[in-house]
Amino acid sequence: MRKFIIYAIVSIAGLIGFATSSHAQFREDVYSNSANRQVDSTATADTSRTISFKEYFGGLGHKNTLNAGVVFGGSIILPGTAQIYNKDYWKLPIVYGGIGALAGTGGYYLNQYNKSKKEYAKWETNKLNYELEFGGTYPYEAPIVNTDAKTTGTWLMVGAGLIYWGSLLDGVVSYDTTEKPHAGKATIYSLLLPGLGQIYNGELYKVPIYWGGLLTSTYFLTTNHVNYKRFKNIHNEATTSDSYTGPISGETAKWYRDVYRRYRDYSIVATALIYILQVIDANVFAYMHDFEVTDDISMNLEPTIIAPDNAYAMHTGTGNVGYNAVGMKVGLRF
Repeated sequence: MRKFIIYAIVSIAGLIGFATSSHAQFREDVYSNSANRQVDSTATADTSRTISFKEYFGGLGHKNTLNAGVVFGGSIILPGTAQIYNKDYWKLPIVYGGIGALAGTGGYYLNQYNKSKKEYAKWETNKLNYELEFGGTYPYEAPIVNTDAKTTGTWLMVGAGLIYWGSLLDGVVSYDTTEKPHAGKATIYSLLLPGLGQIYNGELYKVPIYWGGLLTSTYFLTTNHVNYKRFKNIHNEATTSDSYTGPISGETAKWYRDVYRRYRDYSIVATALIYILQVIDANVFAYMHDFEVTDDISMNLEPTIIAPDNAYAMHTGTGNVGYNAVGMKVGLRF
């Protein structure tokens, strides 16, 4: 359970870090196909502005708009805020009630399991002391460790986590955008469930590719980790116990332990790379969905008048400063 909590905290921290640091991924105007529009050469792009608490809570009060990344990041920290922004108020009792009821009940059962485990450990200590002191059989029966409570509590906590995950996904689904597909939504879809961003972009053929890669790397990750633990235990037993008579020597076990640990680490890197790749893929192809590719490839060649930019030109004399020049203009269309 402790490892599960650690993994959950690390995952949430990673999602918060991505949502708060990836500004450009959630802009609607980046990569928009506007090649013919007039561009202000003096304008500066604002891609690094960080939203303030005032702006965020103003968005929740519907005084201003928030982009998909900000809504997603806020709902990670405060579940239900995405539903508030989307005006789905009727969903709040489901989110808070479901998470609170399942997490509270799960915590109760896990606490009962921990109590029974402590009682059993206490009984073992008393039994050992009694046998050392009196040499007879300990007269009290061993208490039962309530493993059923552990199983029930674990599944209830998983259910609370699924409701939390569902609230994040619902917030993205209900987020209203004018552009479809929206790059921010595609990115978050792939963050929450690998392949979902590709489905949103209409690229269903990519889902088996990414899922196949993830399942394969996860399989090797699990297999290598099991073998690593196995040879680690054999090595520890062979080097610390005088009664060890196994067929595998300590040196051999150490060699296999290091090999499988290295392969396990490679599998972790491969799984992470495939996951990140499908997130980037969903983001990029959502941005480029309206990029025009035409078969009309042509070249225009025509005379033109070139006006020199005297502010940046280097002149050593006063001969032809300020005069226009005649040249040729080449235009390519593809």
